[in-house]
Amino acid sequence: MNLAELTTFRVGGPADTVTEAPTRGALAEFCAAHPLQAGGPRPDVLFVAGGSNLLIGDAGFSGPVCLIRSTGVQMHEVTPDERLLTVEAGENWDAFVADTLARGLTGLEALSGIPGTVGATPVQNVGAYGAEVAESIESVLVFDRMSGDELRLDRTDLEFGYRTSRLKRTAANTGAVQFVVLAVTFRLGVSRLSAPVRYTQLARALEVDLGEQVDTREVREAVLALRASKGMVLDDADHDTWSAGSFFTNPILPADAALPAEAPVYPVTDPVTGARDPRLVKTSAAWLIDRAGFGRGFGLGERSTLSQKHTLALTNRGDARAADILELARHIRAGVREAYGITLEPEPNLIGCSLDA
Repeated sequence: MNLAELTTFRVGGPADTVTEAPTRGALAEFCAAHPLQAGGPRPDVLFVAGGSNLLIGDAGFSGPVCLIRSTGVQMHEVTPDERLLTVEAGENWDAFVADTLARGLTGLEALSGIPGTVGATPVQNVGAYGAEVAESIESVLVFDRMSGDELRLDRTDLEFGYRTSRLKRTAANTGAVQFVVLAVTFRLGVSRLSAPVRYTQLARALEVDLGEQVDTREVREAVLALRASKGMVLDDADHDTWSAGSFFTNPILPADAALPAEAPVYPVTDPVTGARDPRLVKTSAAWLIDRAGFGRGFGLGERSTLSQKHTLALTNRGDARAADILELARHIRAGVREAYGITLEPEPNLIGCSLDA
């Protein structure tokens, strides 16, 4: 199998051994059969679900590949105003969000339209338009490939941060996935009203003030429209969506960092307490890229360019290789570093390739 078929970038070389896990049990069995061993190759196993956060090298992957295809949602009433929903890792994320709104639940509406599966969301602490999954996740059931045990990690155990978590940091530190998500449990409110709108662009689209609540379905429609305008809703016919979404994360910097006066600056909050961290600020990667001279559609050739709609997305224009995307990413990162002294960090997982190579 060619791994390009499994990712939204549509690049990547061949895989030798591919196993499909259609259930939670099958996924756990695969993990048990492929324990994480000291001294082994890194990464030793590749787990693929929606493929929306992967850039796989042109040489492909020589180890075992597991396709996470488990589905299912179980809902339990906690109180008259709250529900717990346990969702299998392979469940389509946006379909699940739509389902929560159909059930009259609130909390995930601002995260509509994000590609991928439920199991990937806690790893990355997926977020958009002022919301993050960390705010709604009750716990995550994982398989620890080091110990061979199934563990339930609560919100504190997961150590969420901006686009990161204990799951992601552990994988980065070991060079391989240790904790494989089997299922995620969310705590959601019962209401047709959205969470307070916290993102200026979304508030403008809804024609409301920040902090107001509106019908959850209106928020979903507005978010889908905003994402589509940026090429962030998958469309086979639109090469601006042949990407991994935002390629670089927004930099988090010391509060006294030397930024241009006009650079956007946002607060950074502690993921556990929710309090603002006065030592840190966050700025916009898209703003840095654009001001460093890389506008929409910029490319070093025709095979890979920045999106025509959004400077934060690197895209495959139809026949790109991973090498083309990496070359463009390195060029942009070097330009931003030269202009502002800030090194951008990639958001997708790079498999069999690196920006530092």
